Amino acid sequence: MNSALLVNIFRFVLLLATQIIVFNNMNFFGFISPFPYVLFIILYPVNGNKSGLLLASFLLGLIMDMFSNSGGIHATACLALAYFRPFLFKFSFGLSYEYQTVKLNDVLTPERFSFILLSVVIHHLVLFILEAFQFSFFWDILLRTVLSTVFTIIICIIIIYLIKPNKR
Repeated sequence: MNSALLVNIFRFVLLLATQIIVFNNMNFFGFISPFPYVLFIILYPVNGNKSGLLLASFLLGLIMDMFSNSGGIHATACLALAYFRPFLFKFSFGLSYEYQTVKLNDVLTPERFSFILLSVVIHHLVLFILEAFQFSFFWDILLRTVLSTVFTIIICIIIIYLIKPNKR
């Protein structure tokens, strides 16, 4: 096994365990929920296997659904994010994505921030739309998406800086 695969497996298990043990028990003001487990999909290597990402995203969401008793909404949201990820890369990074020179765990630039922001917004929007599943809850879905996105991005940026390799 190569080291990239081991790093991805370790990241998958660590983010999933942290989400299940710590963040699933957090609910601020009754409607703000952090979901930093999406960081696995965000930090998946740019030149990684696309079908492997889709399979890992589905598995990630399915395990979250089993522990959250949520009936498939996490799996659907993770698959949606994994599917739209190449388009988000192209939108955020442009030509750098074409040459696969993108590294997300470096210093936070506007391109990296926009990619993380759009990724989290897509995941949360799909998640909360499927959770409510009624158009009459439009403002509730929008409020939960915005506030949970802000909270999730803050946690994701903190995690990225904690796992960032030191440059000497």
